[in-house]
Amino acid sequence: MTNTIKTVLLLGLMSGIILFLGQITGGKEGLIIALGIAVFMNFLAYWFSDKIVLFSSGAQEVSPTDAPKLHSIVEQLAYSANIPKPRVYIIDTPMPNAFATGRNPSHSAVAVTTGLMDILDEHELRGVIAHELAHIRNRDILISTVAATLAAAITVFVRMLAWGMMAAGNSRDNDRGGSNAIMGLLMIIVAPLLAMIIQMWISRTREYQADESGARIAGTPHGLASALAKISGFSKRLPVSPNPATAHMYIYSPLSGESILRIFSTHPPVEERIKRLRSMTI
Repeated sequence: MTNTIKTVLLLGLMSGIILFLGQITGGKEGLIIALGIAVFMNFLAYWFSDKIVLFSSGAQEVSPTDAPKLHSIVEQLAYSANIPKPRVYIIDTPMPNAFATGRNPSHSAVAVTTGLMDILDEHELRGVIAHELAHIRNRDILISTVAATLAAAITVFVRMLAWGMMAAGNSRDNDRGGSNAIMGLLMIIVAPLLAMIIQMWISRTREYQADESGARIAGTPHGLASALAKISGFSKRLPVSPNPATAHMYIYSPLSGESILRIFSTHPPVEERIKRLRSMTI
C-alpha cells in the first residue's frame, strides 16, 4: 500500500470518527458541526501538519550560523541521498531523539534535540540524520506527520465532547444526565487509545527500511547502531517521552524496549534494529 493511499485512508478514518462522535453527541446538528470540523481538519492536516508538529514539539529553526556543524552534516547527507536540503530545527530537551516532517522532499524539515547532540559523537549523529533523511527520500514523512496531527486533533476533540457531556450530566438530575456523564467519562478514557491506534496503524516496517536506507546514505550502518544503543540506554536511565501524538515520528520510542508494552509500541524493538544494522554489509 502506497503512502498516498495510506494518507487518504487516514484522513477518511479521522473524518469518520469525528462524524460518528458528532452524531452520537448532538444528533443531526452535531453531525453538521462535525462535518465542518472534519473538512477543516483534513485541509489543515495535509497543508500545515508539519508546522503544527514542529510548533507542538517546541522546535526552533536554526541557521548555518547558529548550528554550523549540524547544517554541514545535513547538507552533506542530503547530497548523498539526492534530495533537497531540508530545513533544520533544534528542540531544547534532554531527551535524545530526532524526527523528520513535511509533505514531500521539497517541503521537509529535520529536527534534533539538544540531548541528542550532547550524547552523540559526529559519527553517530551522521547515522541518525541519515536515517531521518531516508524517511524523507522514502516519502514516509507525509503519512507520519498527518498521523501525528490527526492523533492530537482527535484527542482534543474527544476530550472537549466528553467534558461537555459530563458537565451536562451533572446539571441534569435524571437518567439521561447520568448516561451522558458516564459516556463522557468513557470518552476521556478512550481518547488516548484512539491516538495510539492511529500511530500503531503506521507500519513499523518503515523504521527498518529507514535504518537500511540511512546506513547506505551515511556509508556505514555502525554510526546509527551505536547511536540507537546510546539513546536506548539514556532513555532507560532517565525515561522522558515525547507528546504521545508525535511519539511514532521520533527515531526511538521509549516503549520499544519494554517487553510488556512492546505490543503497543509504534517502533520495532531497538535491539532487533541494532542487530540488523550490525549485520549489514555496504
